[in-house]
Amino acid sequence: MSEAAAVYRAERFTSERPDSRPLRTPVDRFGGGELAMLASGLCGGYGGGPDAVRDVNLEIPAGELVAVVGPNGAGKSTLLRFFMGLMRPRCGRLSVVGADAGDARRSGVVAYMPQHEAIDWDFPATVAEVVFSARYGHLRRAGGWRRFMPRRWAGREHNEALRRALDSVAMADRAGHHIGTLSGGQKKRVLLGRVLAQEARLLLLDEPLVGVDRASEALIFQVMRDLRAEGRTVVLVTHDVAAAQEHADRVVLFNRTVVASGRPDEVLTDELLLRTADPFFTRPRIYEKLREAQA
Repeated sequence: MSEAAAVYRAERFTSERPDSRPLRTPVDRFGGGELAMLASGLCGGYGGGPDAVRDVNLEIPAGELVAVVGPNGAGKSTLLRFFMGLMRPRCGRLSVVGADAGDARRSGVVAYMPQHEAIDWDFPATVAEVVFSARYGHLRRAGGWRRFMPRRWAGREHNEALRRALDSVAMADRAGHHIGTLSGGQKKRVLLGRVLAQEARLLLLDEPLVGVDRASEALIFQVMRDLRAEGRTVVLVTHDVAAAQEHADRVVLFNRTVVASGRPDEVLTDELLLRTADPFFTRPRIYEKLREAQA
């Protein structure tokens, strides 16, 4: 183990079991509205390894389009997994739409769009089947016999949600096509359509703009603006600083921890972007140790 790694391991936050009680969703002290998400001292990682995210303190007001920007390997996707309740933090507390993250996911109020690479596109499924899969949670919670039947017998509510989602992402004409025949931009539209079909209050989108053409990018941003107009909250992970500056209400600069959070014109400065890109910024004590060793 290198000296830097040893210092980091020695100075990690303690791995005490986090307080399982969700934080109460307070009023946003800036805009006066409710918060869709609140993290306090959040840290955690994979297995027994080092923390992938550390000391995350973040407030996301409801009804905003929020861009999380940071370099590769900065823990942005891991952060979304915590927000979805797919990973438990080692320390700190997290509230998602006023509830525990896992409870929010199971109740259907939060939806997640994974990266394109996380899907097996050779799986024998059609566009409509993939998008409709977002309704399974609603069918399960409703109970009854329809949840065991083919999609055509699921009921008008669920099939109307499928139709609206396909129309929103301009994929209705390909509803019966196998997902493996789609282009990169069309695959992103399918994943976004599945998120829309869930009709969640909070949408978490992991790199929705990677590998898409200009037409698909414009459509994805239009969908996100429409969601915001409906009062929903959209959080997207992106490397596209220009797009974040143009479209987002709030930008979160992230590299293992929150470097800055605020309006695009406040945080997308040369200084803050450089601090976000600096791999030593999130581990200042390691940086000091290395500088002392080099002196």
